[in-house]
Amino acid sequence: MVPGAVRTPGPGAVRATGEQVELPGGAFLMGDHFGEGYPLDGETPVHEVRLRPFRLDATAVTNAAFAAFVEATGYVTEAERFGVSAVFHTAFRGDRRDVVGAAAGAPWWLAVRGACWRHPEGPASDAGDRPDHPVVHVSWNDAQAYCAWAGKRLPTEAEWEYAARGGLDGRRFVWGDELRPDGRWMLNIWQGAFPTHNTAEDGFSTTAPVRTFEPNGYGLWQMSGNVWEWCADWFSAGYYRRSPAADPAGPDTGEQRVMRGGSYLCHHSYCHRYRVAARSSNTPESTSGNLGFRCAGDAPPPTGRDAS
Repeated sequence: MVPGAVRTPGPGAVRATGEQVELPGGAFLMGDHFGEGYPLDGETPVHEVRLRPFRLDATAVTNAAFAAFVEATGYVTEAERFGVSAVFHTAFRGDRRDVVGAAAGAPWWLAVRGACWRHPEGPASDAGDRPDHPVVHVSWNDAQAYCAWAGKRLPTEAEWEYAARGGLDGRRFVWGDELRPDGRWMLNIWQGAFPTHNTAEDGFSTTAPVRTFEPNGYGLWQMSGNVWEWCADWFSAGYYRRSPAADPAGPDTGEQRVMRGGSYLCHHSYCHRYRVAARSSNTPESTSGNLGFRCAGDAPPPTGRDAS
């Protein structure tokens, strides 16, 4: 099979690629209620959004699920085709000769030869050792390919935020307003001095299994921290000022796609984007060791009395 080509299921088919939660839809207030967002991210104004019912994976797509996709289709990810991907400097595992560069302005990100979903921290690491961790080093294009194979789709940014809030409208975090209620860590982010020393007080220095910590009010796991999650939308910092109230799907065009949720590298001093309203973006071909995705789907059509 040609790299990047994907066999898709027939109409209406959904492959058994993980539990999906049915979400009722409805109205919610989208955006930053606390004025804490980065101005260039465009988290304001807070605005009402109305969504149709939809489905969302209970967890991020795992290494095991992505491996099943690759085995079934022969798909080759963009990181594998490019031969290099971004790995955080403290996570790197391999021969230093595999480090071929560093990101301008963020030298803690290393360009590593051989880093990909199979080798998340570099050639000396193996995703096979962590089947229940989220797959990483997947581009937006890779995520789209997986969704096509699975008979699903990426969530819109509005769907993602509605789902992440779990019914808690206007809160700072997925679980409420306090970062550590009763002193408990509720998510996998950076603790310590970024970017040199991670104390890993939450138990993890890189990814955690997808069913770690507690699910939100809708039964969705780790909608904050662990790995960034791709959304379907093009990104625009000014989109909230003109987005439609019903089922917004982002701008028609753009250069970068929306990412949501933050990752295990987020820290209040550098990337305070584990707040539920926080936004970020990257180019569709971008890959890194903290970037994954989860799938969405349309709600099933009503049947019986519900259809009348």
